[in-house]
Amino acid sequence: MKKFVDRNSELNFLESEFQRENSSLIILYGRRRVGKTALLSEFIKGKRAIYFLVTEESEAQNRSAFQDIVADFTGDSLLKNATVDSWKLIFQTLLQNTKIDTSGKKIVIAIDEFQYLGKSNPAFPSVFQHIWDTMLKDANVMVVLCGSLISMMESQTLNYNSPLYGRRTGQIKLKQIPFRHYKEFFPEKSRQELIEYYSITGGVPKYIELFYDNRDIYSAIEANILNKASFLYDEPNFLLQREVSEVGSYFSVIKTIAAGNQKLSKISTVLEIKQTGLTKYLKTLINLDILEREVPVTEENPGKSKRGLYKIKDNFILFWFQFIYPNLSYIESGNEELAMRKIRQNLIDRHVSYVYEDICIEEMWQMNSDNMWGFHFDKVGRWWSNSTEIDILALDNTGGNIIFGECKYWNGKVGPDVLNALEEKAKEVDWNNRVRHNHYVLFSINGFTDDLIALSKTRSDVLLRQ
Repeated sequence: MKKFVDRNSELNFLESEFQRENSSLIILYGRRRVGKTALLSEFIKGKRAIYFLVTEESEAQNRSAFQDIVADFTGDSLLKNATVDSWKLIFQTLLQNTKIDTSGKKIVIAIDEFQYLGKSNPAFPSVFQHIWDTMLKDANVMVVLCGSLISMMESQTLNYNSPLYGRRTGQIKLKQIPFRHYKEFFPEKSRQELIEYYSITGGVPKYIELFYDNRDIYSAIEANILNKASFLYDEPNFLLQREVSEVGSYFSVIKTIAAGNQKLSKISTVLEIKQTGLTKYLKTLINLDILEREVPVTEENPGKSKRGLYKIKDNFILFWFQFIYPNLSYIESGNEELAMRKIRQNLIDRHVSYVYEDICIEEMWQMNSDNMWGFHFDKVGRWWSNSTEIDILALDNTGGNIIFGECKYWNGKVGPDVLNALEEKAKEVDWNNRVRHNHYVLFSINGFTDDLIALSKTRSDVLLRQ
């Protein structure tokens, strides 16, 4: 059962573009399976709309398919049976029929997987630019160009040297669905189960859909990832093959980071590649939303910081490179149960507990919006030095308030010792040598001891969240 969840801001934006008096051209792109087509389908419900899915066939075959769709939409039998070798003629026919229609309703033209047209004919963006400038720009239409190959969509529609540069009226780079919406997908699951599901599916709707009917996270992994017939078994390879030419090199970089080597110098050493030689791989993976470069939240100039760490931000990719890639030999030889045993032994400590920190940071923003502290912070993230790590650090640059946070995804309840340790670590944080007001927040999946709860009631600077 498919469920359409979240995407309210994106739908509102598309609707506002649809209500424009003039025509509009929207670029909608993002990684595969993130829900672009579902968003388009939801948006065009009840509207006069043409939806065209481009295939990887030749330009001529795609043009013929588009011709058929327009002929059916307009009821033009002449177009249906004509031999047409011009995109312009098809769009002219569409617009002529639109003028005859007396309803005056705007037409939505949605072209999905647009990048394949540019792939089959590198001149196609120029062809479409001419059609837009001479016909569509002044017509009562809304055009949405949608694509899942991020690098190609950017080069064909968004980059300065693209013929379509400057034509768009808006763009959406669709991201994964946040954790806060997971209860809408799995209303019967506990918070702990939701966290475990999110730690694997990472907000990707297609992955979430696969996990609907499984009793728990382990049966879901066994059925949908360890199963060699499932598309998730080889998903990272498929994703990268579409975006990059040197899949093996990119796999090596991701594998190295997944093993805990997050500093540029360490990655360089492990791979025996000069740091300058890693730049293109890291930049590409960041652009694909697979990696992110993270610096301590107190850094004034993040781009120039020498304390940056590279982190896999895609939960599924992280899981796959931690637990599937190292065990491919077992799985391929029919010993899936051995790989599954390793997953059961290590999933929580090596994977879920780290994703839990990201969830807590997401929830910090919601708490900030709910005015949980009586002030509002400007930044939130992690902090580390050579000897100390703090899961959450939030900064209120206006009022001098600073929040220190700890996230514990373990079986027992959190007690005062965790708070005491956090207070000690807080002393190591140098924040512009300014006078500050310290606050503390503790997240615990399994709650807190009675003595910590009692202590928190006597201190206005301590907040407990389960």
